[in-house]
Amino acid sequence: MLNRMRAGAASRGEGRLQGNAAKKLTRDFGEVMSAEPGSKRKKRRYHSVDPRTLGGYTGPGKSARDPKPLSDLMEKMIQSRGWKEPVAVSSVLARWNELVGAHVASYARPVSYTDSTVIIQCETTPQAVNLRMMTNEILKMFERELGAGVVQKIQVNGPNTPSWKRGRRVAPGMRGPRDTYG
Repeated sequence: MLNRMRAGAASRGEGRLQGNAAKKLTRDFGEVMSAEPGSKRKKRRYHSVDPRTLGGYTGPGKSARDPKPLSDLMEKMIQSRGWKEPVAVSSVLARWNELVGAHVASYARPVSYTDSTVIIQCETTPQAVNLRMMTNEILKMFERELGAGVVQKIQVNGPNTPSWKRGRRVAPGMRGPRDTYG
């Protein structure tokens, strides 16, 4: 009998119900079976369930089931999680070469962005000094690309050099390697 009912439903163009439609049908069937003979059935309005998500044909026009562009979904996710500013800054830092030029990008690279400060690492100390003199132009570039107030400070670091202040052979109160030369 079940197979005949399935075949009849298939011939009418009705498929198997999924999700909310199956829950609604099961709930309605349970209410009918447990009702007293002669009692009227209460009409229930489904305010919390969008009827278009119950399965079947949704009709012309916009629907919650219509496919959405991936860019819209990503934009919603970025906004809902509070990632808008970090994503914007990281996209600008990814385009660092084209924004500052090949010459500057050959010796300076952005390292991180925290608390509206971009940290830039240079290969040599003279290049770091030169880049520190260019911070106003770089801040204007960030303002043009991201908007006002997103990046408020640029910290330019020189090359990472070893520290002579700590280690096994450091005497307290000494000046590091400069004490050994004279």
